Amino acid sequence: MRNLNEVMKFGIIGVLNTAVDMLLFFTLWSVGVPYLWAQVLSYSAGTLNSFVWNRSWTFKASRRTNMEEITKFILLNAIALSMSTFLLSLLSGQPLFVSKTIATLSGLSVTFFGSRFWVFRQQRKGENQYDY
Repeated sequence: MRNLNEVMKFGIIGVLNTAVDMLLFFTLWSVGVPYLWAQVLSYSAGTLNSFVWNRSWTFKASRRTNMEEITKFILLNAIALSMSTFLLSLLSGQPLFVSKTIATLSGLSVTFFGSRFWVFRQQRKGENQYDY
């Protein structure tokens, strides 16, 4: 039940992140920002939103935020950004909305499992923890 609850919350936050990403992406693109730069900026805004909400609501991390957690989250999302940017450029002959949607969906499972089992995993007894 806990895993299903996390998946549902992750999905809700994912919709919110996608809305932030898409809105900013198409706003930047419409004012002349090249689509790959718009992708990096909009994805970064969605990522910040994701960290705040998934940490506190989806995975309920109770410990203080620490540099290891932030570094892992940034690395995980850099991988997902690289995947989505590669797909966006690979699909550049398709309608932009289609390309952007495919690129956005490509990182969903990577970010969920990476967040759940690597970034926000529960601290095991006896593990070393450095809070910042």
